[in-house]
Amino acid sequence: MRTPLKFAIDVFLWALAGFLAFGLRLEGWPAPYWKTILYYLLLSLPVKSILVWAYGLHLQAWSRFGFRDLWRLGQAVAVGTLLHFLGTLLLGETLGMPRSVPLLEGGVAFLLMGVVRFLVRRYWERTRASGAEGIRVLIVGAGDAGSMVARELLRHPEAGFLPVGFLDDDPNKRGQTLMGLKVWGPLDQLPAAVRALGAEEVLIAMPSAPGSVVRKVVELARQAGVRYRILPALYEVVSNSKEITASQIREVRLEDLLRREPVKLDVAAIASYLQDRVVMVTGAGGSIGSEIVRQVARFAPKQVLLVGKGENSLFLLEEELKDRFPSLFYKVLVADVRDRERMDYLFRTYQPEVVFHAAAHKHVPMMEANPDEAVFNNVVGTRNVVQLCLDYGVERLVNISTDKAVNPTSVMGASKRVAEMVVAWGASRAGVQQHLVSVRFGNVLGSRGSVVPIFMEQIRNRKPVTVTHPEVKRYFMTIPEAAQLVLQAGGLGGKGTVYVLDMGEPIRIVDLAQDLIRLAGLEPERDIPIIFTGLRPGEKLFEELLTAEDGVVDSPHPKIFVARINGVPEDFEDLLEDLLQAARSRDGARIREAFRRLVPTYKPYVPGKTIVA
Repeated sequence: MRTPLKFAIDVFLWALAGFLAFGLRLEGWPAPYWKTILYYLLLSLPVKSILVWAYGLHLQAWSRFGFRDLWRLGQAVAVGTLLHFLGTLLLGETLGMPRSVPLLEGGVAFLLMGVVRFLVRRYWERTRASGAEGIRVLIVGAGDAGSMVARELLRHPEAGFLPVGFLDDDPNKRGQTLMGLKVWGPLDQLPAAVRALGAEEVLIAMPSAPGSVVRKVVELARQAGVRYRILPALYEVVSNSKEITASQIREVRLEDLLRREPVKLDVAAIASYLQDRVVMVTGAGGSIGSEIVRQVARFAPKQVLLVGKGENSLFLLEEELKDRFPSLFYKVLVADVRDRERMDYLFRTYQPEVVFHAAAHKHVPMMEANPDEAVFNNVVGTRNVVQLCLDYGVERLVNISTDKAVNPTSVMGASKRVAEMVVAWGASRAGVQQHLVSVRFGNVLGSRGSVVPIFMEQIRNRKPVTVTHPEVKRYFMTIPEAAQLVLQAGGLGGKGTVYVLDMGEPIRIVDLAQDLIRLAGLEPERDIPIIFTGLRPGEKLFEELLTAEDGVVDSPHPKIFVARINGVPEDFEDLLEDLLQAARSRDGARIREAFRRLVPTYKPYVPGKTIVA
């Protein structure tokens, strides 16, 4: 519909509303008032025309009319009603008209103009849908997300999807229609609904549903023999867009099957220590470090310092930041945390106020073979960062730790436990306003070197999937969830406190492998075999997030706990120097013995022995 025509219709409808308002007020249009009605309509016509033009009502796309457009219409009508009412106060006696007419007119005008817009939108959607061709989609979830995506697909048939119905477990929604589409029944009815509607694909539109529900839908869709896709989890929708669009529909991933209740962040607490601050992230190019950078960017920091030694990963992160956060002020700094002189220069030059220390070696078998490097990077690097935080008065240091630091059986785990102790040692020397803490969590899905990318590559190449042991279990968390909780823990503060993230229940690695094979449209053993290769040096069957004798206490956040850990020994500095001397000697046995003196619960790996916990 052309703009001049819409302008004329709006002005006509508003004028008609005035005529109808007189009829409502006077219970008709008695002859003595005809002159008054004519004068009012003529005098108010320029005002209505100007407001329609000024508020751009004639520019609205009626076929896509939504709440924001309705709000804009309401503003224009409200201003017009006020002006007309003031006019009747001045000229009412002269014209002999009731003062309530402008108020009635405003309500009728809003109703008429709004209804016409919605009728046009409804007609347009029905017309597009009736002639649309595309993949017939059954939408699972008749909530806000489901109705939004159905509306979006109906508006854009060029996307190639045609919604045909909904499924929802809410009994109050069954039998209802949304966007002209029927809510057929509970999720268990998926195979029957697919057959009845001729659906070719299932779209899971439940961004806040737990992984168990997603897993159930995927299994039912697989039984029905149809493809399945999903809308992103709630944290993805919130962080990337305010509205759900067709472009966000994607394949089901492993993290969807493991999805947990969305993290509820205390945004005010996080903003209070990040907003307008200079924030340094070490290991910024890594999986966790880069996600911390993305999460920090949301809180309007003064500047973000991206510190790392891998130039390629830093380059890719920088390109992403340019695109996603064009207003973010950041600095890419190539540096190794082991280089005390270089790190001192960075602290002195840029004066960071908050530091997230994510730089570390994390591969268990590799560090088992190179124990001296684990010491230099994980221990010495952490000591450098801690000492510089003390020297330059950094307000907060958050050290990223791991569940492998609990009762460690590997060099990597022992080095991270000592790193926690270094942070606690620094905290005992920190100023009153300084907070130095560690945050301990398990594996993150999709991080570099984790099992998931390895499994996916094996499946892609149709090679056997290799799992170390049929009973090996690990805690898992998505990268964004881990980074968000790290930021939250930083807001809690503390002096050497070790925070433990709620990782949920541990998951068998073989179950992960089977899920990934099925997500690829294949069947375990039939299409892709699973081979057990045996535990690698330093690995346990089960990881622990905290020691049995220490336990945890609650923190102000329901998904973050405080570990009860033994304090730093009195001779910590001497024991630490012994460890560093052992590392300089490149003597693996001497390094492990030094770790045992620092971490009494450390039990070095013995070849051929399975470590349960």
